[in-house]
Amino acid sequence: MRPDVYLLILGDLLPDPRTGQAVSEAERLRAMVEQAVVAEESGFTGVAIGEHHFTRYIVSAPELVLAAIAARTRTLRLSTGVTLLAHRDPVLVAEELATLDVLSSGRAELIVARGVSQETDAAFGIGQGELRARFEEHLRLLLLLLEKPEVNWAGRFRGPLAGVTTTPRPVQAPRPTVWVGSGSAASADLAVELGLPLMLPSTLRDPVGYAPMVRRYRERSRFADARVALPSHVFVAPSAAQARRQWRPHLASYAAFADEWRGDGTRLDVDRLMTGAAVCGDPAEVAGRLNHLGSVLGLDAHLVIVDIGGLAQREVLAVIRLFGTEVIPQLRLG
Repeated sequence: MRPDVYLLILGDLLPDPRTGQAVSEAERLRAMVEQAVVAEESGFTGVAIGEHHFTRYIVSAPELVLAAIAARTRTLRLSTGVTLLAHRDPVLVAEELATLDVLSSGRAELIVARGVSQETDAAFGIGQGELRARFEEHLRLLLLLLEKPEVNWAGRFRGPLAGVTTTPRPVQAPRPTVWVGSGSAASADLAVELGLPLMLPSTLRDPVGYAPMVRRYRERSRFADARVALPSHVFVAPSAAQARRQWRPHLASYAAFADEWRGDGTRLDVDRLMTGAAVCGDPAEVAGRLNHLGSVLGLDAHLVIVDIGGLAQREVLAVIRLFGTEVIPQLRLG
């Protein structure tokens, strides 16, 4: 059996480092839809679209992008990657997810996480020290709204609900899959408590460092959906030399942009990234490295991040197609 493979699109709008030119926001968003269509044609399981605010990651409403993708695909799973649940009203999130589920005939998913930007927290009125509590409360309410046709609820961070039924109701029963995005033991423990699958972070840090947390999650999980997934920045080309030459300027540009969220305090070394946290090479090398990560972390799914650092759309689509035809058939469960 093979792991599931999703195309993860975070949506950075950076100039091409070779030309200094950047596409428009409209071109960038339409390109994401086209990438998802090609991913389905190439054998990917799903697509995940990230949510960010007030940065050069330009997708602030991933559900709208996913709805556009739903209209042009038939089998692709449709997920956020991630939904910043502490910053959102869980009632609206439940309604949006269910609407996407209905429109896509039961293909919607959700990855929820707390986020890492204090500026975003402040802009959404989240006080210091309350992010974790707000996230946990919102997640518990979201699950209740998705699973129950009538909800009575009272909490700390939003008004009470009395006999509320969100509409439409999701197609999937008991509800669409909800993943917990986590880089901390506390969030992994919450995933265990709520019986939810675990999504590891996508921060260009060595993912092997999450092995103790994954072991903790596996040891404590006693439910059927105890899956683990890992996002990886990936570039594949017919030869390893071509892959490194073609990807290096884009990875360098993106890593410099995202460095403030990596949080490991080390100096940025792009060549080391390409042999470590970022997966780059020919199809055999890329498959081998992803299989190694799958074995170390016991992965059930990979999220592949291709479109970064101003990479031209034609190059992104070529990587998606090559990954689908030559890498996916070599992948195996961890």
